[in-house]
Amino acid sequence: MTTEPGTARIAVDLLGGDDAPAVVVDGALRAVRADPDLHLLLVGPTEVAAGVVDALTPAQRTRITIRATRTAAGSADHAPRADSTVRAAVFAVRDGAADALVSAGSTGATVSAAALGFGRWADVRRPALVATLPAVSGPVILLDVGGSLEPRPATLVRHAALGAAFAAVAHAIDAPRVGLLSVGTEAGKGDRPRRTADPLLAAAPLPCDARYVGLVEGYDVTLGVHADVVVTDGFTGNVLLKAIEGAYAMAGGPPASGGAPRAAALLGVAGTVVVCHGAATPDDVASGIALAAHLWRRRATDRVREQLAALPADDGTDQERGDAPARPAGHPTGYPVVVNEAEVGT
Repeated sequence: MTTEPGTARIAVDLLGGDDAPAVVVDGALRAVRADPDLHLLLVGPTEVAAGVVDALTPAQRTRITIRATRTAAGSADHAPRADSTVRAAVFAVRDGAADALVSAGSTGATVSAAALGFGRWADVRRPALVATLPAVSGPVILLDVGGSLEPRPATLVRHAALGAAFAAVAHAIDAPRVGLLSVGTEAGKGDRPRRTADPLLAAAPLPCDARYVGLVEGYDVTLGVHADVVVTDGFTGNVLLKAIEGAYAMAGGPPASGGAPRAAALLGVAGTVVVCHGAATPDDVASGIALAAHLWRRRATDRVREQLAALPADDGTDQERGDAPARPAGHPTGYPVVVNEAEVGT
Protein backbone atom coordinates (compact mmCIF):
# COMPACT_ATOMS: atom_id res chain seq x y z
CA MET A 1 0.00 0.00 0.00
CA THR A 2 1.40 3.40 -1.00
CA THR A 3 2.11 5.66 1.96
CA GLU A 4 0.17 8.92 1.79
CA PRO A 5 1.24 12.22 3.35
CA GLY A 6 -0.20 13.54 6.57
CA THR A 7 0.23 12.75 10.23
CA ALA A 8 -1.61 9.70 11.54
CA ARG A 9 -1.65 8.74 15.22
CA ILE A 10 -2.38 5.06 15.68
CA ALA A 11 -3.06 3.36 19.01
CA VAL A 12 -1.56 -0.15 18.98
CA ASP A 13 -2.73 -2.93 21.31
CA LEU A 14 0.61 -4.45 22.36
CA LEU A 15 -0.95 -7.49 24.04
CA GLY A 16 -3.36 -8.49 21.26
CA GLY A 17 -2.49 -11.61 19.26
CA ASP A 18 -1.39 -15.20 19.65
CA ASP A 19 2.29 -14.29 19.72
CA ALA A 20 2.03 -10.91 21.41
CA PRO A 21 3.84 -8.88 22.45
CA ALA A 22 6.94 -9.86 20.43
CA VAL A 23 5.18 -9.91 17.06
CA VAL A 24 3.35 -6.64 17.74
CA VAL A 25 6.57 -4.92 18.84
CA ASP A 26 8.34 -6.06 15.68
CA GLY A 27 5.42 -4.95 13.51
CA ALA A 28 5.26 -1.55 15.21
CA LEU A 29 8.98 -1.02 14.57
CA ARG A 30 8.57 -1.84 10.88
CA ALA A 31 5.61 0.52 10.56
CA VAL A 32 7.38 3.47 12.19
CA ARG A 33 10.49 3.02 10.07
CA ALA A 34 8.46 2.82 6.84
CA ASP A 35 6.29 5.91 7.41
CA PRO A 36 7.93 9.15 8.58
CA ASP A 37 4.54 10.77 9.33
CA LEU A 38 3.31 7.91 11.50
CA HIS A 39 2.96 8.39 15.26
CA LEU A 40 2.19 5.44 17.53
CA LEU A 41 0.50 5.31 20.91
CA LEU A 42 1.67 2.00 22.37
CA VAL A 43 -0.94 0.56 24.74
CA GLY A 44 0.43 -2.09 27.07
CA PRO A 45 3.06 -2.76 29.76
CA THR A 46 5.73 -0.05 29.96
CA GLU A 47 8.56 -2.55 29.67
CA VAL A 48 7.10 -3.94 26.44
CA ALA A 49 6.66 -0.49 24.94
CA ALA A 50 10.26 0.28 25.91
CA GLY A 51 11.34 -2.50 23.56
CA VAL A 52 9.98 -0.44 20.69
CA VAL A 53 11.40 2.85 21.88
CA ASP A 54 14.89 1.49 22.58
CA ALA A 55 15.19 0.06 19.05
CA LEU A 56 14.44 3.38 17.33
CA THR A 57 16.62 6.35 16.50
CA PRO A 58 16.27 9.48 18.65
CA ALA A 59 14.27 11.18 15.88
CA GLN A 60 11.91 8.20 15.56
CA ARG A 61 11.37 8.06 19.32
CA THR A 62 9.73 11.48 19.24
CA ARG A 63 6.85 9.82 17.36
CA ILE A 64 6.15 7.29 20.12
CA THR A 65 3.98 7.71 23.21
CA ILE A 66 2.98 5.11 25.77
CA ARG A 67 -0.20 4.38 27.66
CA ALA A 68 0.58 1.87 30.38
CA THR A 69 -1.92 -1.02 30.66
CA ARG A 70 -1.17 -4.55 31.80
CA THR A 71 -4.34 -6.53 31.04
CA ALA A 72 -4.96 -8.31 27.74
CA ALA A 73 -8.49 -9.04 26.53
CA GLY A 74 -8.95 -12.80 26.38
CA SER A 75 -10.69 -14.71 23.61
CA ALA A 76 -13.80 -15.09 25.78
CA ASP A 77 -13.91 -11.42 26.82
CA HIS A 78 -16.69 -10.17 24.57
CA ALA A 79 -17.20 -7.29 26.99
CA PRO A 80 -13.53 -6.61 27.86
CA ARG A 81 -12.56 -4.93 31.12
CA ALA A 82 -12.05 -1.19 31.10
CA ASP A 83 -8.37 -1.70 31.95
CA SER A 84 -7.72 -4.08 29.05
CA THR A 85 -5.37 -2.92 26.31
CA VAL A 86 -8.05 -2.91 23.61
CA ARG A 87 -10.46 -0.86 25.73
CA ALA A 88 -7.64 1.54 26.62
CA ALA A 89 -6.87 1.92 22.89
CA VAL A 90 -10.55 2.69 22.21
CA PHE A 91 -10.59 5.28 25.00
CA ALA A 92 -7.42 6.86 23.56
CA VAL A 93 -9.11 7.35 20.19
CA ARG A 94 -12.37 8.49 21.71
CA ASP A 95 -10.54 11.03 23.91
CA GLY A 96 -8.50 12.42 21.02
CA ALA A 97 -5.10 10.99 21.98
CA ALA A 98 -5.04 8.85 18.81
CA ASP A 99 -6.79 8.86 15.44
CA ALA A 100 -7.31 5.11 14.94
CA LEU A 101 -6.54 1.79 16.61
CA VAL A 102 -5.09 -1.56 15.63
CA SER A 103 -5.42 -4.85 17.51
CA ALA A 104 -4.59 -8.46 16.72
CA GLY A 105 -6.44 -9.64 19.80
CA SER A 106 -9.82 -11.34 20.11
CA THR A 107 -12.13 -10.18 17.34
CA GLY A 108 -15.11 -10.40 19.65
CA ALA A 109 -13.43 -8.28 22.30
CA THR A 110 -12.29 -5.69 19.76
CA VAL A 111 -15.69 -5.38 18.07
CA SER A 112 -17.44 -5.15 21.43
CA ALA A 113 -15.00 -2.57 22.80
CA ALA A 114 -15.33 -0.45 19.67
CA ALA A 115 -19.12 -0.64 19.60
CA LEU A 116 -19.36 0.23 23.28
CA GLY A 117 -16.71 2.94 23.21
CA PHE A 118 -17.51 4.65 19.92
CA GLY A 119 -21.15 3.75 19.38
CA ARG A 120 -22.63 2.30 16.22
CA TRP A 121 -24.03 4.11 13.23
CA ALA A 122 -27.78 4.49 13.66
CA ASP A 123 -28.63 2.38 10.60
CA VAL A 124 -26.07 -0.40 11.17
CA ARG A 125 -26.96 -2.93 13.82
CA ARG A 126 -24.24 -5.42 12.88
CA PRO A 127 -20.80 -3.85 12.27
CA ALA A 128 -18.85 -5.63 9.54
CA LEU A 129 -15.20 -6.57 9.19
CA VAL A 130 -14.05 -5.73 5.68
CA ALA A 131 -11.01 -7.42 4.14
CA THR A 132 -9.28 -6.54 0.88
CA LEU A 133 -7.94 -9.52 -1.07
CA PRO A 134 -5.35 -9.36 -3.88
CA ALA A 135 -7.34 -11.01 -6.67
CA VAL A 136 -5.91 -11.67 -10.12
CA SER A 137 -7.82 -8.78 -11.73
CA GLY A 138 -7.31 -6.33 -8.88
CA PRO A 139 -8.43 -5.95 -5.27
CA VAL A 140 -11.67 -7.59 -4.14
CA ILE A 141 -13.49 -6.36 -1.04
CA LEU A 142 -14.88 -9.23 1.04
CA LEU A 143 -17.31 -8.69 3.89
CA ASP A 144 -18.25 -9.73 6.46
CA VAL A 145 -15.18 -11.70 7.59
CA GLY A 146 -16.07 -12.12 11.25
CA GLY A 147 -17.77 -9.07 12.73
CA SER A 148 -21.13 -10.84 12.99
CA LEU A 149 -22.00 -14.42 12.19
CA GLU A 150 -25.69 -13.72 11.53
CA PRO A 151 -26.74 -14.10 7.85
CA ARG A 152 -29.95 -12.06 8.11
CA PRO A 153 -30.97 -10.97 4.57
CA ALA A 154 -31.31 -7.30 5.41
CA THR A 155 -27.89 -7.40 7.10
CA LEU A 156 -26.43 -8.72 3.85
CA VAL A 157 -28.10 -5.85 1.99
CA ARG A 158 -26.72 -3.29 4.43
CA HIS A 159 -23.25 -4.82 4.17
CA ALA A 160 -23.44 -4.52 0.39
CA ALA A 161 -23.82 -0.76 0.80
CA LEU A 162 -20.94 -0.68 3.30
CA GLY A 163 -18.70 -2.66 0.97
CA ALA A 164 -19.52 -0.55 -2.08
CA ALA A 165 -18.77 2.69 -0.24
CA PHE A 166 -15.55 1.24 1.21
CA ALA A 167 -14.37 0.09 -2.21
CA ALA A 168 -14.86 3.57 -3.63
CA VAL A 169 -13.52 5.54 -0.69
CA ALA A 170 -10.61 3.40 0.49
CA HIS A 171 -9.52 1.86 -2.82
CA ALA A 172 -10.74 4.37 -5.44
CA ILE A 173 -12.75 1.71 -7.30
CA ASP A 174 -15.14 3.42 -9.71
CA ALA A 175 -18.74 2.16 -9.84
CA PRO A 176 -18.02 -0.98 -7.77
CA ARG A 177 -19.64 -4.23 -8.88
CA VAL A 178 -21.28 -5.98 -5.93
CA GLY A 179 -21.92 -9.72 -5.82
CA LEU A 180 -23.57 -11.99 -3.25
CA LEU A 181 -21.59 -15.14 -2.45
CA SER A 182 -23.54 -18.35 -3.01
CA VAL A 183 -23.15 -21.92 -4.29
CA GLY A 184 -24.05 -21.02 -7.86
CA THR A 185 -24.81 -18.01 -10.02
CA GLU A 186 -28.31 -19.00 -11.09
CA ALA A 187 -31.26 -17.26 -9.45
CA GLY A 188 -32.65 -19.31 -6.59
CA LYS A 189 -29.30 -20.82 -5.59
CA GLY A 190 -28.21 -20.88 -1.98
CA ASP A 191 -29.81 -21.13 1.43
CA ARG A 192 -32.85 -19.14 2.55
CA PRO A 193 -30.98 -15.95 3.60
CA ARG A 194 -29.18 -15.83 0.25
CA ARG A 195 -32.33 -16.55 -1.76
CA THR A 196 -34.15 -13.81 0.11
CA ALA A 197 -31.31 -11.30 -0.10
CA ASP A 198 -30.78 -11.70 -3.85
CA PRO A 199 -33.96 -9.87 -5.01
CA LEU A 200 -33.59 -7.36 -2.17
CA LEU A 201 -30.12 -6.47 -3.40
CA ALA A 202 -31.35 -6.22 -6.98
CA ALA A 203 -33.79 -3.52 -5.87
CA ALA A 204 -31.66 -1.80 -3.23
CA PRO A 205 -30.00 1.56 -3.87
CA LEU A 206 -26.20 1.38 -3.55
CA PRO A 207 -23.76 4.26 -3.04
CA CYS A 208 -20.93 5.43 -5.31
CA ASP A 209 -22.69 4.35 -8.53
CA ALA A 210 -22.27 0.73 -7.46
CA ARG A 211 -24.38 -1.93 -9.13
CA TYR A 212 -25.45 -5.35 -8.03
CA VAL A 213 -24.26 -8.07 -10.44
CA GLY A 214 -26.06 -11.00 -8.79
CA LEU A 215 -24.82 -14.22 -7.24
CA VAL A 216 -21.12 -15.07 -7.44
CA GLU A 217 -19.11 -18.11 -6.42
CA GLY A 218 -16.00 -18.63 -4.31
CA TYR A 219 -13.54 -18.40 -7.18
CA ASP A 220 -14.81 -14.90 -7.96
CA VAL A 221 -13.15 -13.75 -4.73
CA THR A 222 -9.69 -14.74 -5.96
CA LEU A 223 -10.18 -13.86 -9.64
CA GLY A 224 -12.01 -10.55 -9.32
CA VAL A 225 -13.41 -10.82 -12.83
CA HIS A 226 -17.11 -10.49 -12.02
CA ALA A 227 -17.24 -8.47 -8.79
CA ASP A 228 -15.23 -5.87 -6.89
CA VAL A 229 -17.21 -6.42 -3.68
CA VAL A 230 -18.34 -9.83 -2.46
CA VAL A 231 -20.92 -9.94 0.33
CA THR A 232 -21.46 -12.83 2.72
CA ASP A 233 -22.08 -13.52 6.40
CA GLY A 234 -19.26 -13.34 8.94
CA PHE A 235 -19.01 -17.09 9.47
CA THR A 236 -18.65 -17.94 5.79
CA GLY A 237 -16.42 -14.95 5.12
CA ASN A 238 -14.04 -15.79 7.96
CA VAL A 239 -13.70 -19.41 6.83
CA LEU A 240 -13.22 -18.37 3.19
CA LEU A 241 -10.63 -15.72 4.06
CA LYS A 242 -8.47 -18.14 6.02
CA ALA A 243 -8.81 -20.84 3.38
CA ILE A 244 -7.66 -18.41 0.68
CA GLU A 245 -4.71 -17.28 2.76
CA GLY A 246 -3.75 -20.91 3.34
CA ALA A 247 -3.90 -21.54 -0.39
CA TYR A 248 -1.71 -18.49 -1.05
CA ALA A 249 0.82 -19.79 1.46
CA MET A 250 0.92 -23.19 -0.27
CA ALA A 251 1.35 -21.48 -3.65
CA GLY A 252 4.21 -19.30 -2.46
CA GLY A 253 2.29 -16.08 -2.01
CA PRO A 254 -0.61 -14.04 -3.38
CA PRO A 255 -0.93 -12.94 -7.03
CA ALA A 256 1.47 -10.42 -8.52
CA SER A 257 -1.24 -7.79 -8.03
CA GLY A 258 -0.84 -8.29 -4.28
CA GLY A 259 -0.13 -5.57 -1.75
CA ALA A 260 -3.52 -5.77 -0.03
CA PRO A 261 -3.18 -5.57 3.76
CA ARG A 262 -3.64 -8.74 5.78
CA ALA A 263 -6.01 -6.97 8.12
CA ALA A 264 -9.67 -5.99 8.18
CA ALA A 265 -11.35 -2.65 8.75
CA LEU A 266 -14.37 -2.50 11.06
CA LEU A 267 -17.26 -0.55 9.54
CA GLY A 268 -20.41 0.51 11.34
CA VAL A 269 -18.84 2.11 14.42
CA ALA A 270 -17.97 5.77 14.90
CA GLY A 271 -14.22 5.30 14.86
CA THR A 272 -11.40 3.94 12.72
CA VAL A 273 -10.59 0.37 13.78
CA VAL A 274 -8.39 -2.25 12.13
CA VAL A 275 -8.33 -5.89 13.25
CA CYS A 276 -5.35 -8.12 12.42
CA HIS A 277 -5.33 -11.91 12.57
CA GLY A 278 -4.62 -13.44 15.95
CA ALA A 279 -1.83 -15.38 14.23
CA ALA A 280 -0.45 -12.21 12.64
CA THR A 281 3.20 -11.98 11.65
CA PRO A 282 5.23 -8.79 12.15
CA ASP A 283 4.56 -7.88 8.51
CA ASP A 284 0.83 -8.39 9.10
CA VAL A 285 0.87 -6.05 12.10
CA ALA A 286 2.83 -3.45 10.14
CA SER A 287 0.32 -3.84 7.28
CA GLY A 288 -2.57 -3.34 9.70
CA ILE A 289 -1.00 -0.18 11.10
CA ALA A 290 -0.43 1.12 7.56
CA LEU A 291 -4.07 0.36 6.71
CA ALA A 292 -5.30 2.27 9.77
CA ALA A 293 -3.15 5.26 8.79
CA HIS A 294 -4.42 5.05 5.20
CA LEU A 295 -8.05 4.99 6.34
CA TRP A 296 -7.54 7.91 8.68
CA ARG A 297 -5.77 10.03 6.08
CA ARG A 298 -8.59 9.43 3.62
CA ARG A 299 -11.27 10.10 6.24
CA ALA A 300 -12.58 6.74 5.11
CA THR A 301 -14.84 6.02 8.07
CA ASP A 302 -16.54 9.41 7.87
CA ARG A 303 -16.83 9.28 4.08
CA VAL A 304 -18.34 5.79 4.08
CA ARG A 305 -20.83 6.98 6.67
CA GLU A 306 -21.68 10.01 4.53
CA GLN A 307 -22.27 7.78 1.50
CA LEU A 308 -24.71 5.61 3.46
CA ALA A 309 -26.48 8.67 4.85
CA ALA A 310 -27.03 9.94 1.29
CA LEU A 311 -28.99 6.83 0.30
CA PRO A 312 -32.80 7.08 0.17
CA ALA A 313 -34.43 6.84 3.56
CA ASP A 314 -35.58 3.39 4.68
CA ASP A 315 -39.18 2.82 3.66
CA GLY A 316 -39.86 0.51 6.58
CA THR A 317 -38.97 -2.72 4.81
CA ASP A 318 -35.47 -2.98 6.28
CA GLN A 319 -35.67 -5.66 8.92
CA GLU A 320 -31.98 -5.71 9.86
CA ARG A 321 -32.83 -4.87 13.43
CA GLY A 322 -35.14 -7.86 13.55
CA ASP A 323 -36.46 -8.52 17.02
CA ALA A 324 -33.97 -6.24 18.73
CA PRO A 325 -35.35 -4.15 21.60
CA ALA A 326 -36.71 -0.73 20.83
CA ARG A 327 -34.17 2.07 20.89
CA PRO A 328 -33.98 3.65 24.35
CA ALA A 329 -34.71 7.36 24.29
CA GLY A 330 -31.50 9.29 23.98
CA HIS A 331 -29.35 6.15 23.75
CA PRO A 332 -26.08 7.35 22.13
CA THR A 333 -25.44 4.21 20.09
CA GLY A 334 -29.00 3.62 18.95
CA TYR A 335 -29.22 0.09 20.40
CA PRO A 336 -27.56 -1.57 23.35
CA VAL A 337 -24.64 -3.71 22.27
CA VAL A 338 -25.11 -7.42 22.83
CA VAL A 339 -22.12 -9.34 21.57
CA ASN A 340 -21.65 -13.00 22.35
CA GLU A 341 -19.68 -15.90 21.02
CA ALA A 342 -22.44 -16.82 18.57
CA GLU A 343 -22.24 -13.39 16.91
CA VAL A 344 -18.56 -12.68 16.33
CA GLY A 345 -15.64 -14.44 14.78
CA THR A 346 -12.32 -14.92 16.51
